[in-house]
Amino acid sequence: MTENGESSYRRYLQGDPNALEELVRAYSDGLTQYAYLYVRNYAAAEDVMEDSFAALILKRRQLPDTLHFKAYLYKIAKNKCLDYLRSKRHAELSLTGYEEALVRENAERTAVNRMRDRQVFKALQRLPKDYRDVLYFSYFDGYKIAEICEMTGKSRKKVYNLLARAKTALKEILLKEGFGYDDL
Repeated sequence: MTENGESSYRRYLQGDPNALEELVRAYSDGLTQYAYLYVRNYAAAEDVMEDSFAALILKRRQLPDTLHFKAYLYKIAKNKCLDYLRSKRHAELSLTGYEEALVRENAERTAVNRMRDRQVFKALQRLPKDYRDVLYFSYFDGYKIAEICEMTGKSRKKVYNLLARAKTALKEILLKEGFGYDDL
């Protein structure tokens, strides 16, 4: 979907009842997966997705031309995830010793994962711009090859080649920095 929901959102703001259904159909799965990356609980991720659409309905905000609908929706979801995590942290304050140990272990694992993610991001920054762009568009933004072609002005074959080379180059950088094959 190359228009990123802007026209459906505009139609929704103008009162078209089908437009909201289109937005939910188009973005609910991706939004749930995005929320899961934060909350690590599928039921909570679904709740975050529903809360994000509820906030969208309640705010009914006109977006500036510089802000894409998808970016706006995902920002709402991120804020809902952070709200969820804050409320979860408050609930964890009254845990038993065993539960506290599990929470500490999870926090340590999260810290290690964040450190690894930072290393991967730094390695990604060291790649040539074309490599970095196609990897980012494909893996972090979730764009399809056709959309990447449209955004970059490159042919389908060129994008596939760039992706293959970018993955190889990133893997080489990470292996040099001490990542094992199990870490990749």
